[in-house]
Amino acid sequence: MKITKENIAKPFVKWAGGKSQLIHEIDKAIQKNKNDKFTYIEPFVGGGAVLFWILEHFPNLEKVIINDINPDLIITYKTIKSNVFDLIKILKAWETEYHVFKELPEDRKEYYYKKRELFNSRAEDTITHSALFIFLNRTCFNGLYRVNQSNGFNVPIGSYKTPMICDEDNLQSVNKALQKVDILNGDFSETIKFTTNNTIFYLDPPYKPLSETSSFNSYSKDEFNDNEQIRLKEFCDKIDLLGHRWILSNSDVKGKNPEDNFFDDLYRNYNISRVKARRNINANGEKRGELNELLIINYGYESRTLAINF
Repeated sequence: MKITKENIAKPFVKWAGGKSQLIHEIDKAIQKNKNDKFTYIEPFVGGGAVLFWILEHFPNLEKVIINDINPDLIITYKTIKSNVFDLIKILKAWETEYHVFKELPEDRKEYYYKKRELFNSRAEDTITHSALFIFLNRTCFNGLYRVNQSNGFNVPIGSYKTPMICDEDNLQSVNKALQKVDILNGDFSETIKFTTNNTIFYLDPPYKPLSETSSFNSYSKDEFNDNEQIRLKEFCDKIDLLGHRWILSNSDVKGKNPEDNFFDDLYRNYNISRVKARRNINANGEKRGELNELLIINYGYESRTLAINF
């Protein structure tokens, strides 16, 4: 398939915290020209919005490394890279079956929960498991990915009548884009092994919750708590001392509580910018709306405040 502007690779899953609308600011912060050669490392790849934008706009990258702690997500990335046509075949069949039940809610529920149970068994081959991952993301409530401490996916069925479960064109575009990408599944700190003399990191960790009920960071069975946020900052210190550039995004807890200086204190030696954002991913509609997010970098850069929508 020939890649055109109409079918450039884009995220193949809906992922809370996706960065599609923050790319303008990230572009400014990268400070690289289209034809520059550099290594790009993304230790928390998530849905990959920034990754796919980087791959499109910087064709001469020396190396591209992505990583995530979520094994189900990474298995799916690897499957799309190596077995996309087998994956598409399964998803097409499931999409047809799921749409048959659109006027039969009880049958549809039974179909969904059987797929969820099969996914949580983790007994299927990697291609089927990847198909289950995408199927659940496209059909579950609000497109969320959430697991419990036993690593069981526990999001209920969504209300979408005819969801696109198999986006064949995009899956093929993602397959082509990933051919130049090394895909890792592990701790973010391990990515330092892949740096070169000219490396840029983009770090998009699970955000620090603005309240006890607003957490979307249950992407894996291991919690990304304040101690992990501090460990990430220490990692940023390390790559800064090695002379690498990095850009980091996170929630602005100070916007919720003016007395909360967690990130302002933690990253006080770096450039902290606040960017207006509007988040639309929340089970409670009253909690959606405008808020600030942080963009933190370790080299000279001036940001402007702008409104962005997620």
